Amino acid sequence: MTHQPGRASHWPAEQQIATVCSSFGKEGKVQYQPPSKPCLQKLGLQRMSVYLLVLCLALLQQGGRARPDPPGCNSPEAVRVVEEALEQINQDRTDGYILSLNRLYDLSRTHGKEISGSFYKLTIDVMETRCHITSRKPWKQCEVRDIGAVPVYGECELSASVDSQVKLHSYSCARREVPATAVVDVCPDCPTAENLNEPVVKETANLSLQRFNEESRLANYFTLGNITRASSQWVDGPSYFVEFTILETVCSKAADASEPSDCPPMDCQFAHRGFCLGSHVAHEDQFEIRLPVGKKDSSYRDRKPVDVKCEIYEPQAAAVEEQAHAKADGGHTGYQHHNHTHLHPHEHVHSVTPSTGLAVSEPRGTLGTVVDRPAPLRSAPAASSCPGPHRHNLGLDRLKL
Repeated sequence: MTHQPGRASHWPAEQQIATVCSSFGKEGKVQYQPPSKPCLQKLGLQRMSVYLLVLCLALLQQGGRARPDPPGCNSPEAVRVVEEALEQINQDRTDGYILSLNRLYDLSRTHGKEISGSFYKLTIDVMETRCHITSRKPWKQCEVRDIGAVPVYGECELSASVDSQVKLHSYSCARREVPATAVVDVCPDCPTAENLNEPVVKETANLSLQRFNEESRLANYFTLGNITRASSQWVDGPSYFVEFTILETVCSKAADASEPSDCPPMDCQFAHRGFCLGSHVAHEDQFEIRLPVGKKDSSYRDRKPVDVKCEIYEPQAAAVEEQAHAKADGGHTGYQHHNHTHLHPHEHVHSVTPSTGLAVSEPRGTLGTVVDRPAPLRSAPAASSCPGPHRHNLGLDRLKL
């Protein structure tokens, strides 16, 4: 091929464009035909060749790199955010029971300007566990209430950000008990919920606490905190089941002969707290018949055995002090958890200043709320692959639980 003077510098660029675009055209995306010489003369090959080269290279780059899909309910990052945010919700709460994740219902993700990483708004379905908030157990270690334990379910709307760590910003949860009719339809003999203000419920809690104080080997008496749940079932007579919190008192079993019910709770950061499950099988008229005034040991006629099981939790202040002792003793490992047994309310007066690395309690209940509310009407999820799969199945098809 012969070239006219003054045009030799144009043809290498034309050949380069033809080569790039032709190879790209083989993939079926862009077809390029080398321009004729008259056309190049009119349009100006030197400038046009640069434009076409940049265009072809840009198309090649875009065609070889797929855009990431928006996150869905099966996204590993979204699941991580939900699980860790729920842990922080439970840590923020001050009463009730620890919530467990049932499924991720919907989500949206943005990349915030004021924060690094991603910002999520999430809707999740939750179920109540048997663990009380006082225990501070991780939700994955807690058993969800089954159909025989008056199950509770709900939803949470929450916002959280994630970079290297997940940070909960806010939450709003609604919960409710599974209706008794839904339980009876599937399990006619299962326990049903009782009103916490019923006298029989309070008496069952008091009997259970009395037995705990009599049998425990703890130094001080405990008093009743709050009755948190109650249910009943017919088992050779009406059976009552209660769940309640207990508080350590200032009364020592060794020194005080007073009634535990007259002992004030210990007003101290080292006071122990506990959570109890109690049960009592009674005659139908048992809680209506009282013995004469003055009978101190019993309030009932023909009592039947009372069962009780309690967990006692170390206060957070004790854990902080344990770290301080270990640090001061140069890593001493023989420190016992129960060295903080109180004989009187002012036994512990410490001047230890928490140092770096020691756990310091944060104010709780500041990020959101959990309220009792009927099930809401929901719109369909907006995110792809949502909602996610259920993690629990109670066999209640009517409620999709």
